[in-house]
Amino acid sequence: MMKRLFIYFQLLALTAAAFTACTDNDEFSTNPSRRLSFSTDTVSMDTLFSSVPSSTRSFWVYNKSNYGLRLQQVRLEKGNQTGFRVNVDGTYLDNTTGSQVAWLDVRKGDSIRVFVELTSKWNGGEEPQLVEDNLVFLLESGTEQKVNLRAYSWDAKLCHHLIVSHDSVIVSPQPMVIYGGLRVDSGATLTIKAPTTLYFHADAGLDVYGRLVVQGNDGLGGSVVMRGDRTDRMFDYLPYDRVSGQWKGIRFHASSTGNTLYNLDLHSATDGIVVDSAAYDSLHYRLAMENVTIHNCKGYGLAAYNANFWMANCQISNTLNDCLAVFGGSALVLYTTLAQFYPFDADRGAALRFTNYVDDQPYPLHQMACLNSLVTGYADDVVMGDTKDSTTLFNYYFANCLLRTPAIEDSVQLKLFSGVLFESPKDTVQGAAHFVLVDANLQDYDFHLDSLSTARAKAQPILQIYPYNNDRDGNPRGDLPDIGCYQYCPEIKSE
Repeated sequence: MMKRLFIYFQLLALTAAAFTACTDNDEFSTNPSRRLSFSTDTVSMDTLFSSVPSSTRSFWVYNKSNYGLRLQQVRLEKGNQTGFRVNVDGTYLDNTTGSQVAWLDVRKGDSIRVFVELTSKWNGGEEPQLVEDNLVFLLESGTEQKVNLRAYSWDAKLCHHLIVSHDSVIVSPQPMVIYGGLRVDSGATLTIKAPTTLYFHADAGLDVYGRLVVQGNDGLGGSVVMRGDRTDRMFDYLPYDRVSGQWKGIRFHASSTGNTLYNLDLHSATDGIVVDSAAYDSLHYRLAMENVTIHNCKGYGLAAYNANFWMANCQISNTLNDCLAVFGGSALVLYTTLAQFYPFDADRGAALRFTNYVDDQPYPLHQMACLNSLVTGYADDVVMGDTKDSTTLFNYYFANCLLRTPAIEDSVQLKLFSGVLFESPKDTVQGAAHFVLVDANLQDYDFHLDSLSTARAKAQPILQIYPYNNDRDGNPRGDLPDIGCYQYCPEIKSE
């Protein structure tokens, strides 16, 4: 079965040999001073999951001398003990033949290509363990040359088409790899606690019909992490973990409500989070989020349809579509950074979009309040509010925010913007300059505020600037103490 993995590479190598082979009258040397050259001395595969096949690595073997060189033997030093699989110039080093191949010619000025894969064994530990072997090239002269093969193998829990049909808790120091998807059935609650990391395969996502509770913490447990399962690299400088669209993201279906996410790092998905349309409920939140990062998505960061939700101390950044899209319903956005610096497509969406329609259907926007937040990006205008029907509710309010959008001049509309700093492309500090690091070349980002950012010290106490007089259950707030969103939304606090 393993041989089939190399059929393509065998054909490739044989085809190349047909075009590059020299005449048979080459003179072959057994002089020990004449040696092969290699495109690398080490083939490194980063960190892999035990029992999961790696992607294929390759390297070149060159004969830069004026004589042909014969390989008496190419073998894996540890035989079949490590799980490495090797194809040398179209020949698979089969375990049944001692993981070796004999008598290969490398003519003068010619080269051969070697392909390497690994399926490592379980190591029985919680931490990644080094898996190492040497590929030994024995020349006819008796000279031995070696290329080191190495990777770190990490035992993971492999889950296929996981269905949660009753209240369940996931907490795992080991990585969990999800194939085929994870579904929370209606009526069930799934609680995921730190230090759990879920690695989703490309076809997998998290579908919630019931309720999802994520409980990271600020202590040693850190965040709950959801990401793709590729641990290798697209290029030397670019890990797949920094490439968008690696998995499907989270979808809250119409039957799902009461979801809370605390200290979650979700990145490199297609759509980060989608909240499907359901009957609007002004008294109960379908989704509450705090300390959530949604980064580098090939679709939306968060798209909510006719939903009642809130978010605080969050970051949504670098998405092909909008970072945050509010299609009707009610949204409260507190102390949040929306940063639209998606690097893979110039036709990126807005940082913030809010509307009272979807296609031609009305979606009343009961309220969209954005407070103490930073909304910026590459484009001159990354804040998009749009309405098609003046008879459909379209209520919004901004307070003490920095917004990258043209300054509002209409006196009536300006009443909806209190203490707002409108960012201009002409400003000394604008766009990426607000943040510690925005490196599009390496896809490396740190969206903490830089010391020079004009967004610093813009925030004001929530209860003083929020214009609505009811709490989350529709009751008058009265003289609640100003202790931020914990008072306003107490259920988000972790256990």
